Amino acid sequence: MKETLHKCRLKPRIIRLLTAIAEMIGTIEGVKLNKPAPTLRKSNRIRTIQSSLSIEGNSLTQDQVTALIDGKPVIGPSQDIIEVKNAIRLYRQIGKLNPLSFESFLDAHGVLMDKLLSSKGRLRQEPIGIIRPGDIFHAAPPWQQVEPSMRALFAYLKTSEDHWLMKSCRFHFQLEHIHPFIDGNGRMGRLWQTRLLMEYHPIFEFLPVEDLIKQNQDEYYQKLAVGDDTGDCNGFVELMLGLVRESLGGLIAATRSVMLNAMDRLEIATQAIGETSFSRKDYQAFFKTISTATASRDLQQGVKMGLLVKSGDKRTTRYKIVEG
Repeated sequence: MKETLHKCRLKPRIIRLLTAIAEMIGTIEGVKLNKPAPTLRKSNRIRTIQSSLSIEGNSLTQDQVTALIDGKPVIGPSQDIIEVKNAIRLYRQIGKLNPLSFESFLDAHGVLMDKLLSSKGRLRQEPIGIIRPGDIFHAAPPWQQVEPSMRALFAYLKTSEDHWLMKSCRFHFQLEHIHPFIDGNGRMGRLWQTRLLMEYHPIFEFLPVEDLIKQNQDEYYQKLAVGDDTGDCNGFVELMLGLVRESLGGLIAATRSVMLNAMDRLEIATQAIGETSFSRKDYQAFFKTISTATASRDLQQGVKMGLLVKSGDKRTTRYKIVEG
């Protein structure tokens, strides 16, 4: 049986969205924001986890998710707490997941549904239906089609010349259509789209697109339903690309408005510089609003903390990141 993806054409709006996102990525690289400051990364990760689970009915708040990330106890439904703990564990290792591996995908589901589902990490072996808004029942494809459909979907990821932005959206849609698991399909779709987007640019690891999906939840499900009924996922792809663009814009604005401290600046600069030695002037070029004295204090702090090693003197002074 030959498995095919739902249709998706490069309409003008999709092309405009792809162009806008590429331009925003250029802006991010221009301000050396390949990896946001630690405080912003943590905040966005909290929003990602809380929003993705809230879409599925989890009752924990952002404050409670923060407490669990910090290892503090919270009071709440035991299942909701387990869901959050599993998601925290999975998102912490998202960079180690192989986005093109069906087996890695199944392993991720096993982590996500640990202690929640007896069939964690395994495809469904029974019929399943989806209740749409208005209590309309929609049957997912027969379970016998699930494995060949999923393998065809991963073959698409490996062989298609589509842009990663398009691959991520089409994968997300197709996964929800196939509904390969008894539970956890929505969470896995959103997680794996993030992992695929990371192949395009590392900034997507800390981009809380899920927060915007939550805010547009009705439209999200409506676009999934229309795509299922028509065999055309253009509407869903347009929605997701629009949310990606909006999330990138929010990240750029938040970064520009937040005052970075010395540790934030050191991390951003060393992430961009890598193993190359650099001068104070090189460092200051990353942060054009800080004074020479501030740049010197940052670098001195980096040396004292063992993050940098210093060589030379006065005008010949150079710094290099301490390996390991």
